[in-house]
Amino acid sequence: MSQEAKPIVRSMEDVPSDAVPGTRGVSIQVLLGPDEGVPSFITRRFTIEPGGRIPTHRHDTIEHEQVVLEGEMVLGLDDDAVTVRAGDCVLIPPGTAHWYENRGDVPVRFLCIVPVTADYQTEWLEPVVE
Repeated sequence: MSQEAKPIVRSMEDVPSDAVPGTRGVSIQVLLGPDEGVPSFITRRFTIEPGGRIPTHRHDTIEHEQVVLEGEMVLGLDDDAVTVRAGDCVLIPPGTAHWYENRGDVPVRFLCIVPVTADYQTEWLEPVVE
């Protein structure tokens, strides 16, 4: 029998932040996930600094559900580019090419929820930032 998940409450401010490799000016915090005993989803908070960018990529089997918490950014979705801002919610279906760019002068912060999977793969469709 698998162990049941237990309630968790933690502050985002207590979670360490790490730079995201292959990006410019982007950091990630894993707020809730398997390391905290969450069995099905991983909740992450991304911060994109002014001028920051995540290059075009896709995940063939992973959907992303996102909520913009602060700021405004341009989000590429396949052949479209949309401006999203605080309060907007986004679904990125599996296989959708996507990129992020903060063209403003304040940081952008957004939550990104993905399912727990043993095979999370990223296909980069443009050179990653060195």
